[in-house]
Amino acid sequence: MKQKFIDNGYKIVDFEEIADIYIVNTCTVTHMADKKSRQILRRAKQINPNSTLVIVGCYVQVGKKELEQIEEIDLILGNNEKNNIVEYVERYKEKQAIVSDINKQKEYKDFGKTTYTEKVRAFIKIQDGCNNFCSYCIIPYARGRVRSRKIENIVSEIKDIAQKGIKEIVITGIHIASYGIDFDEKINLIDLLKEINKIEGIERIRLGSLEPKLITEKFVEDLRKIEKICNQFHMSLQSGCNETLKRMNRKYTTQDFEKGVQILRKAYPDLLLTADIIVGFPGETEEEFKTTYEFLKKIRFYKIHTFKYSKRKGTIAEKMPNQINNKIQEERSKKIIELSNKMQNTYNNNYIGKKVQVLFEEKEGEYYKGHTPNYMMIQVKSKENLENKIETVKIDTIEMDKIIGSTN
Repeated sequence: MKQKFIDNGYKIVDFEEIADIYIVNTCTVTHMADKKSRQILRRAKQINPNSTLVIVGCYVQVGKKELEQIEEIDLILGNNEKNNIVEYVERYKEKQAIVSDINKQKEYKDFGKTTYTEKVRAFIKIQDGCNNFCSYCIIPYARGRVRSRKIENIVSEIKDIAQKGIKEIVITGIHIASYGIDFDEKINLIDLLKEINKIEGIERIRLGSLEPKLITEKFVEDLRKIEKICNQFHMSLQSGCNETLKRMNRKYTTQDFEKGVQILRKAYPDLLLTADIIVGFPGETEEEFKTTYEFLKKIRFYKIHTFKYSKRKGTIAEKMPNQINNKIQEERSKKIIELSNKMQNTYNNNYIGKKVQVLFEEKEGEYYKGHTPNYMMIQVKSKENLENKIETVKIDTIEMDKIIGSTN
């Protein structure tokens, strides 16, 4: 959307600056996301009461009636309308809402060659929508069914990105494991990655969140043949207890997950693994939480992104019995975060004295900062400009959770 406006002669300014138009692209995955979106909307009108305030995204798809009551909003656009946002804004005359039914959309709506990139990394969206209907999740209602983007359009976009000097791309989507299932021809995620791997100038391909059921011997065997794939994987676990997973309508067990991790570790010895965990899901007993905690310790994640269960109107979990109060959720969340920090420190300390490849992104103070293929953040002092360069770095020390290295 940024690039659409730039292409039409608009200038992007910082949110705190006075602007003529404010675009708020909303999330609705938790009730807190909705609350933050409303706060940002009001903040924009405080900065410039005469501005045109536009709200788009997932909150719009499920909360249109609620948003129509917020007088600060001038224009409400659904996810299907993002592609034509400049046209809608320029045609705007009085408060209106244009929100089409996302569930009727059968094909991926491509933005065309409008990639907006920052620094050394670009995020490439390959699909939208989800068919899984986990019991806690509002996303299928906000994003619709799976719609995959055509390979030729993805490859064309990435070639343009490579010409700009971008070396790393991150493959994203709502559920990238489902890529291609809506095509008539047999095309899957591996087929797409093989084509991306051929593009000159791209040095690294990083995958977004993966579905545990996707990680099979065959999948990882094929993945290993794609040389530019980074050895860092994020897997949406959600719980380490089978009883909880069943209530969540997650279609795998902890045994499935562990088997997938073993396959990945065998293929990628320096694997860095992260995961999402929801604590305080309805009916989660103390025993179930302990089972999850011990499972996380067993898997040895690098980092765990911890979320307290958030009740979403319109989902099955909203009406489940034994909702967990916020105090218990907070206690469980704190324990998982402490465990995550401990595992991250252990992993980092094992790298002291080792050499790694770092793609440097920016300079902050005295240090250039960048990431290894397995997404460890490394900081290096250098008189030479290291931005957008890949250098061999020896990890020397860890200071207050900062990993410090040297290029000499």
